[in-house]
Amino acid sequence: MLFSSLLFLFLFLPLVIPFSLIRHVRLQNYILLLASLVFYAWGGVSYTLIMIISILLNYACGLLISRSERTSKTFLITGIIFNLGMLGVFKYLNFLVGTYNEIFPFHPVKQTHIALPIGISFFTFHGLSYIIDVYRKKFPAQKDLSILALYITLFPQLIAGPIIRYKDIYTQFIDRKNSSAKFAYGIKRFIIGLGKKVIIANTFASIADSIFSLQPGSLNFSLAWLGIISYTIQIYFDFSGYSDMAIGIGRMFGFRFPENFNLPYIAQSIQEFWRRWHISLSTWFRDYLYIPLGGNQERASKTFRNLVTVFFLCGLWHGASWTFVIWGLYHGLFLVAERLGWKNILNKAPKILRHIYTLLVVMIGWVFFRADSFGHAIAFIGSMFSFTKDAGFNYAVYYLNNEVILYFVLALFFATSLPKMTYLWLKKFVVAIPGRPKRIFNTVQYLLLSTSLLGIFVMAVLALATSSYNPFIYFRF
Repeated sequence: MLFSSLLFLFLFLPLVIPFSLIRHVRLQNYILLLASLVFYAWGGVSYTLIMIISILLNYACGLLISRSERTSKTFLITGIIFNLGMLGVFKYLNFLVGTYNEIFPFHPVKQTHIALPIGISFFTFHGLSYIIDVYRKKFPAQKDLSILALYITLFPQLIAGPIIRYKDIYTQFIDRKNSSAKFAYGIKRFIIGLGKKVIIANTFASIADSIFSLQPGSLNFSLAWLGIISYTIQIYFDFSGYSDMAIGIGRMFGFRFPENFNLPYIAQSIQEFWRRWHISLSTWFRDYLYIPLGGNQERASKTFRNLVTVFFLCGLWHGASWTFVIWGLYHGLFLVAERLGWKNILNKAPKILRHIYTLLVVMIGWVFFRADSFGHAIAFIGSMFSFTKDAGFNYAVYYLNNEVILYFVLALFFATSLPKMTYLWLKKFVVAIPGRPKRIFNTVQYLLLSTSLLGIFVMAVLALATSSYNPFIYFRF
C-alpha cells in the first residue's frame, strides 16, 4: 500500500487518524502496531512473517546483549550476522548467483525465486542500529516487545524511511503528547509531500522512463539531457516527498521524526551534497561503519579506504546491481578527490561554478543509478556529451508541453531556498509598514496556505484518479 494511493488516502488513513486523539499512549501504541502490521501485510502476508521473525530475533538479541558483559559481544555478532544474512538472502542471493554465472558460464548455478520484501533495507537497518546501540549502552534493552515491534514496523517510515534510530525516538513511545498545532503541521507536511510525489515526481518520471527505455542509438544530446534532468527532478521530489509524508503522518500521532533532506541540489560540493541528501542513511553509515572503521582519525590512506568502503556498501544497499555499486564508488571517489585537495581549488572558484560542478557530478551519477546496465549508462552518458548528434532536437520538444514547463519551473523553485527567502523578505517588508500590516499579513498568509494545500490535495487526488501511472521507486531498494 502506497501513501500516494487512493486506498491509503480514503480508506486506511481515515480509519487510523481518529486514534491519534487517544491520550492513553500505550493503547495508541497497540493500535498503531496493529495498523502497521495491516499496512505491511497488504503487500503480502509472507513478507510480514519475515519482518516478525526479524523483530523477535532482534528483541532476543537485545535482551541477551544487555544480560552479561561476558557474552554481549557474541550475541551482538550473532544479531549482525542474522540481520545481514537475511538481507543477503532476500536481496543479494540472486545478484551473487547471476554474477557467478557470468564469470563461470560453463558451470551455472540455478537462480532462486525468492521475492524481495518491500522495505527490507529499511527495517533491517533499524534492527541493526538497535542491537548495536544496546551493545554500546546508549540505552537499556527494550523489555516490552510491543514497543520494539512498533519501532520497527511504524507504518509512516516502514517502507521508505527515513531511517530512525531507536535512541532518537524510544522516549516518544512512552511519553508523547499530541496537540492541534502538531496535527495541523502534520497535515500540511503530508499534503506537501503528496504534491511533490504525485504532481511533480510522477510528471517527470514518465519522461525519464520513456527516454531511458530508448535504445542507445535512438538518443541524441537533447533527449539524453532531458532524460537525466527529468530523473534528477523525479528522484528528489519522489524521495523527499515520501519523507515529508512520513514526517507528517508521524507528527499527526505526536512523533517527531528527523529530517531526511535539506535542499541537496543547492550544494556546492559532493561533501555538502551528502550532508543534505538522504541524511538518515548517510549518518547511519557514518556512525555504524565509517567511524568504527577509523573514520578520518587515522592516516589519509585509511580515511580514503574507509570512504570508498562506505560508498561501495551504500551503493549496494540501494540495490542488487553493479550499476548501484558503480554509483556508490563514483561518489566515494569524488569525496576522496575533494579531501585530496580538489575542495581547496573549488573554494577559490565562483559560487555558480561550484554549484554547476556539483550538479553535473550528481547528474552523471544518477545515470548509473537509473540505467539498466553499465553499458546502457555509458552509452547514455556518451549521448549527453555528443554535441554533434543532435539532429533530433524536435523529439525532445515532443515531451515539453505547457504543463511540464510549469512543473519544471516549480521544481526549480522548490528545490532551492527561494521559497524561504521570499517568505522572509515579504514578512520583513510588511512588518516595516506602520499600522497593523502584520495582522493582515498573518491572515493573508493563513488563507493562502490553506487554499494552496487544498488545491495541491485536489490536484493530487485527480491525478491519481485519472491515471494508473504511479511508479514506486523504492521497489529497487
